[in-house]
Amino acid sequence: MKTISIINLKGGVAKTLTADNMAHVLAVFHNKRVLLVDNDKQGNTSKAFGVHSYDEKSLSDILTARRLDPWEVIRKTRFENIDVLPANMTLIRANLEVMMDSARPQQTRLRDALNVVAKDGFYDYCIIDNAPDINISTINALVASDDVIIPIKIDKYAFDGLAELKEQIEDTRDDLNPRLRLAGCLITCFQRTDADRQGEEWLKAQPEYPVFDTHIRYSEKVTESTFSESPIAEYSRRSGAAMDYIAFVREYLRRGKQ
Repeated sequence: MKTISIINLKGGVAKTLTADNMAHVLAVFHNKRVLLVDNDKQGNTSKAFGVHSYDEKSLSDILTARRLDPWEVIRKTRFENIDVLPANMTLIRANLEVMMDSARPQQTRLRDALNVVAKDGFYDYCIIDNAPDINISTINALVASDDVIIPIKIDKYAFDGLAELKEQIEDTRDDLNPRLRLAGCLITCFQRTDADRQGEEWLKAQPEYPVFDTHIRYSEKVTESTFSESPIAEYSRRSGAAMDYIAFVREYLRRGKQ
């Protein structure tokens, strides 16, 4: 089971959209079994797939409970090949509780749970949708991951926090997870303006930041798809964003074989 963290310290860059649509494309177009981990207290991935709840166990329980079977937390969705490990606002409390609990390791709890899941060989991919923050749950995600994908929306503050995030990835690789790699930056909400073209060119010229050739075009259909709680390739298969996410996943898979 390959585990991928979608993360950026900046909000509003389509992290959740990227995680959800990458999972959908892998599941529907490539017939892969995917586990989506919602690692954001907002719970938007959980809401998008209809599994948001305060009555059921969530990621908070994975991080704080002892000897919890992670299969008790995973929820089925209407998609045969997509399951979700949900989150909600209790993740705020869970992060604090983990930080205060020095009796057992703090950074490896999610990895331990996903290792249990991976042993069954049921899932091909695990995709983690992370909050725009570096807290103990996002550190847990990096420790559990093989690859990191950074969505970037080109604007005045687009590249703020990139150096800090890259440093955190490198520190995690050095200290806790030697297999972790930055798979690439994915430009989202792309519009054919001089600013977007220049921003994309600048980023591709930085040797320390690999960038995917595919960018995700801005489309009003994406916003509409969130209201219908449908992945963009299901809601509007012919929209530019749908075609771009399909091409992006194809590029990611091709790069992984190199």
